[in-house]
Amino acid sequence: MDNSEHRQIARDSLFVMADLRIDGIEGEQRVRVRNLSSGGMMAECTTIVQRGQLAWTNLRNIGWVEGSVAWVQEGRFGVAFREEIDPIVVRAPAVPGETTPRFVRPPLATGGAGALRKI
Repeated sequence: MDNSEHRQIARDSLFVMADLRIDGIEGEQRVRVRNLSSGGMMAECTTIVQRGQLAWTNLRNIGWVEGSVAWVQEGRFGVAFREEIDPIVVRAPAVPGETTPRFVRPPLATGGAGALRKI
């Protein structure tokens, strides 16, 4: 695909934090994911990345996704995923589990004894 064909892929604007591992850079970096599609993402971070570097992103509710840096511009960069993902799953609330941060709470119950009432 050429650049004009890549731009036709539907993408969602969002703001979600993710962990990123870049080939050649030690440790994990915290990045802000600004938009996401089934084939890639745009992210922001202070770490300097280079086009072509391998990247692994830990996306909420999906886990680690492999890709490569497709472009870099002024603190933002694009990652093309090796395999497609479902971006709707990333938008869903975090699923409570062993690795869920303690500040993430399960959604409020709807209906039943613990339900909120309208006032």
